[in-house]
Amino acid sequence: MKDKDLEQLEMDRRTFLKTTAAVGAAGLMGSSFAQQQPTADALVAGKDRGLIVRNTNPIELETPVSLLRQNPITPKSVMYIRNNQPVPAGMTPTTDPPQVSDWTVEVTGLVDRPTTLRLSQLRTLPATELEMVLQCSGNGRSFFSRYARASGAQWERGSMANVRWKGVKLSSLLEAVGIKAEARFLTAEGADQPANPNAPDIERSIPLSDILANGMLVYEMNGEPLPTIHGGPLRLIIPGYYGINNIKWVNKLRLEAAPSNNNTMIPRYRVPNNPIAVGSNFQFTLENSRPNWRQNVKSVIFSPTEGEAVSGLIDVTGVAWNDGSAPITSVEVSTNQGRSWQAATLERPSSPYGWYRWRIRVLVAAGDSEIWSRATDALGRSQPIDGAIFWNPNGYEWNAVDKVKIRVG
Repeated sequence: MKDKDLEQLEMDRRTFLKTTAAVGAAGLMGSSFAQQQPTADALVAGKDRGLIVRNTNPIELETPVSLLRQNPITPKSVMYIRNNQPVPAGMTPTTDPPQVSDWTVEVTGLVDRPTTLRLSQLRTLPATELEMVLQCSGNGRSFFSRYARASGAQWERGSMANVRWKGVKLSSLLEAVGIKAEARFLTAEGADQPANPNAPDIERSIPLSDILANGMLVYEMNGEPLPTIHGGPLRLIIPGYYGINNIKWVNKLRLEAAPSNNNTMIPRYRVPNNPIAVGSNFQFTLENSRPNWRQNVKSVIFSPTEGEAVSGLIDVTGVAWNDGSAPITSVEVSTNQGRSWQAATLERPSSPYGWYRWRIRVLVAAGDSEIWSRATDALGRSQPIDGAIFWNPNGYEWNAVDKVKIRVG
């Protein structure tokens, strides 16, 4: 063998040893990580083990579509979790209600009679009940990565739920304490605190008109006392709004002439007013962006699931919803990437804010294929085919046409 051949052989051997060592190390690291990663039920007592752990601190759990589709009303055991901060001091992360003797909420600011109300008092007032979709602003963020990765947990379809809330209308409470003429916003704060004491606390401002129309202070979810992990014993609910606005463990309400300039209002939880270049940076200001308030029109395919192998004639099912300001009028399904669409059958929910379940049977040619769905409401609002037009660096408010890849045998 020539010297040059020997030299090449030695180089190949060294490369092989480096490669196998790296693969072995990566395998050990992966195995170690998998062993250290806790399951959902270990993080939150009472949760289904099948939930996807997106983050452990703060706790972020996503519901697989295969669990979401099993119930018209999402049980607490499989409901997603997106917490910016730990549960309040003295509470534990569980689906059981917190053990508190009573709870108070302060109503201050631009009111005639600043008041502190006890939960036991609220429970004696006339109650109202409502079915509603709760959805994280970042639900679907991972799909923005088809164009450029957005920051934050890479949620797919399951940081959402359809639940029933029971509580007291805020309109009756606020009118009782007297609303000053200059009040325009309600700012809410919860008893939870940031893990880092130097970090800003969470608070959100909502237009007072929407609060008076639909806002609630709720103490029950799905007919049970509100679970600790979902904001029990008392939570602010604004039907049709993204999840961040529905403040958990609420204990302070302020009526104000302007929205808060808290970090949670600006620059976080905002989207640009106008489309921006995919992958670009963006400096959020009050003038060039808006808060994540009302939910976009959206549909999600529940069956078949991503990558599923199916036969040619298949039942396609899913859900659709919006901010509740107008009914969903149609859900259409395409099996040829948008060249033609077929109308699905809709099932109307018990309230304008709940899920519209839909279904259609379609014939799909053999081979690799995609199922698409899009919803439209009575105001003509629908879902874009190209999700890139709403790309934003924080990956909020994804609502493009849902697309599921399948294998037809």
